[in-house]
Amino acid sequence: MRPALLIRLSTLIIGFIFTITLTTCDSGFLSLNKLERIKRTGILHVLTRNDPTTYYESPEGFTGLEYDLVILFANQLGVKVKFETPNTFADILNRIANGKADIAAAGLTITEQRNEKMRFAPAYHEITEQLVYRSGTRRPNNVSSLTHGIIEVAKSTSHIDSLIYLKRDTPDLAWNVNDELDTEGLLYLVNEGLIDYTVADSNQTTLIRRFYPKLNIAFDISEPRRLAWALSPSNDNSLYDEVVRFFERIKKDKTLDQLLEKYYGHTSSLSYIGNCKFRQQQKSRLPLYQKYFNAAATQYNIDWRLLAAIGYQESRWLHKAASPTGVEGIMMLTNDTAAELGIKNRTDPAQSIAGGARYFQQRLQVIPEQIPEPDRTWFALASYNVGLGHLEDARALTKKQGGNPDKWMDVKQRLPLLTQEKWHHQTKHGYARGQEPVEFVENIRSYYDLLVWLTEENQIKKNAMEVDSENPEHEVITIDPAML
Repeated sequence: MRPALLIRLSTLIIGFIFTITLTTCDSGFLSLNKLERIKRTGILHVLTRNDPTTYYESPEGFTGLEYDLVILFANQLGVKVKFETPNTFADILNRIANGKADIAAAGLTITEQRNEKMRFAPAYHEITEQLVYRSGTRRPNNVSSLTHGIIEVAKSTSHIDSLIYLKRDTPDLAWNVNDELDTEGLLYLVNEGLIDYTVADSNQTTLIRRFYPKLNIAFDISEPRRLAWALSPSNDNSLYDEVVRFFERIKKDKTLDQLLEKYYGHTSSLSYIGNCKFRQQQKSRLPLYQKYFNAAATQYNIDWRLLAAIGYQESRWLHKAASPTGVEGIMMLTNDTAAELGIKNRTDPAQSIAGGARYFQQRLQVIPEQIPEPDRTWFALASYNVGLGHLEDARALTKKQGGNPDKWMDVKQRLPLLTQEKWHHQTKHGYARGQEPVEFVENIRSYYDLLVWLTEENQIKKNAMEVDSENPEHEVITIDPAML
């Protein structure tokens, strides 16, 4: 046989074998169910949205309730996550309804209309829809009073369905649908006095009002509604069943409760007046001591905003602050603590802030190693206020009562018991004003969140009016759970 013909024949045989192999591989992959395909590719494709209630970038990296839940689920599967943030809420709904992703984890409300187009997993949170207006304007008392103002709601949200329902009894009720801004952007417009009203979910208003203090709640416009993940409609139940098992597990072991506490447990600690005073003093007093907080944060590897939040809680950033019990300075150190830290002048701002940073670092180091963040920081703050002994007493009571002594969510419920003889006589260190460290920690968490908000260049919706309608690209971020 001639060499050229032999080469040609060999090429045809190799190509035939390759085609057969490829076809066999493709058919093998296609025969897998949804869950098996995700595990085979190693990627879980998730739709979400940038919002404090779901998914956002913090100083420590990406975070948010939906983000944490998705990462936990991905860890259960042993895969990576591809987060995609479509441009609009409507895009999320359309893409998941048409099978363009595995899961939509975006704070979605379960509604009858959506149930016809997608499949919802078990609910993980309950909210109400609230009518939001601006402080300083006339508060609407009922739906009828809304006919004298401008209501704007985000496109494709369940808020439109609620308004349609209310219109049956109030025919004059009208609203505008904004197809460029999401609900958070509309909340910004209400805060700035550019529109009269909008509608938002209660979990969203709880978080956003800390940053937009002029927002006020007029009334609920809906009965309680449930939030859940959405999956594409399919006869393949493999992924859905795995999601169901996941939520059953995190509800049973209280992981879900702990995550809800992480994001919402401290949000009611700061009043409107307290919020406004903090903002005023952040502008007038904090700049006087900024360099000292920066220096101490660098030296002791602590976020300067956390140190500043401690300083504000302790002294309202007054370097000559003093209490009847003898504590002094910005970080309100006792005389004994200052002596142990080598602080000679507690009212000197540089010494006080450096001493407070060092003392807080010491508190972190003595917290039991098995306690992870962020609970570790909350425990360290509590011990900063009440002492390690009383904190350990509360942890012991927590364990005795069946709670988790390594979770701030459980321990903060027992700290106030140290004021009651029934309980503190069972402890090693006795009586303590246990409510004080709880308030201390929760206030600092709120001040820290506000400082992050006020100092981050990418403040949420700071540029809500600058909508870039010419950029249709989706932001796609891939995160490896193994790296967390």
